[in-house]
Amino acid sequence: MSELLATYLLTEPGADTEKKAEQIATGLTVGSWTDLPLVKQEQMQKHKGRVIKVEEREGTAASEKQAVITIAYPEINFSQDIPALLTTVFGKLSLDGKIKLIDLHFSKAFKRALPGPKFGVYGIRKLLGEFERPLLMSIFKGVIGRDLSDIKEQLRQQALGGVDLIKDDEIFFETGLAPFETRIAEGKQILKETYEQTGHKTLYAVNLTGRTADLKDKARRAAELGADALLFNVFAYGLDVMQGLAEDPEIPVPIMAHPAVSGAFTSSPFYGFSHALLLGKLNRYCGADFSLFPSPYGSVALPRADALAIHEECVREDAFNQTFAVPSAGIHPGMVPLLMRDFGIDHIINAGGGVHGHPNGAQGGGRAFRAIIDAVLEAQPIDEKAEQCKDLKLALDKWGKVEAV
Repeated sequence: MSELLATYLLTEPGADTEKKAEQIATGLTVGSWTDLPLVKQEQMQKHKGRVIKVEEREGTAASEKQAVITIAYPEINFSQDIPALLTTVFGKLSLDGKIKLIDLHFSKAFKRALPGPKFGVYGIRKLLGEFERPLLMSIFKGVIGRDLSDIKEQLRQQALGGVDLIKDDEIFFETGLAPFETRIAEGKQILKETYEQTGHKTLYAVNLTGRTADLKDKARRAAELGADALLFNVFAYGLDVMQGLAEDPEIPVPIMAHPAVSGAFTSSPFYGFSHALLLGKLNRYCGADFSLFPSPYGSVALPRADALAIHEECVREDAFNQTFAVPSAGIHPGMVPLLMRDFGIDHIINAGGGVHGHPNGAQGGGRAFRAIIDAVLEAQPIDEKAEQCKDLKLALDKWGKVEAV
């Protein structure tokens, strides 16, 4: 019988943790158990949750008690979709005190019902023809109220700086000034021109927004127009919506999952989901080719252990393609040695102000990032590289550098 394993962190679980775990296993499956006649218990046994492990430990406060418990849920109890799964293992339980869902272990049968990334790390690298370094991404800045001419010029300047990917801001919606379809068509022309000028290929991720019922048609139209990638605010819409986009054969376009709204589910140490589960494993399983999340060092920082755990879920060996991890927020060129130390080659360096805020503009910002990436790969001293690249020197003079020992 296939089972799904759910692991929880309980804070202040009560005097009898084993009993609490058993109550959860029973309450989320067959309900009352001891009051059932023996014949009914035998009939319901295959539907009953069972406690796999209970591990008590000290919490962060000296007087605080915590427990990590793992419960197996028979998969015959629910349909093979993420909404049914989450409702089963964490629906009403999420309302029952200090309980955090920290991991899910899927059976092979359930995994077959999920898409995983269409492209993944290798597929994105193949699109760009770049396999030996972290990719560099930049973000449109200050787009609210700007018309298409401003957007096109930003796109051009970022591409000329040597970035590999450019994404819309997640709050860039349909306002009439720069319509979705026009951004795709005009953006392709700009990037064609920059490629002809520089020989460097850049992909553009357009923000897929609107009413949920309209998203598939809109994404299919984006694919028809040749969109390079779709930015998607997955936690505003739901994992199941992203899965539907990823599974659609008429949408052969990489999906970039933005973490907007996820903090409401992950930030508490006592409630919600672990960062690694929501932004790592579930994003990957439901079809995200890229997963954005706060880096440990920037302006909206995650604890380093949490950020590394997301990355590990994105790239570890599994039945699915790897997802590109994209640690973000407040990244400048001086952080690149640290990013590459912690996240290795298979991640994306994502910068907004660190590109646009460069004294030589977005072109200079892109060149500074590319120069310091090369320096780290070649084990060249950063100061020596800065003497060879004026844009890098200007960036380091403005933002400084973070040593990665």
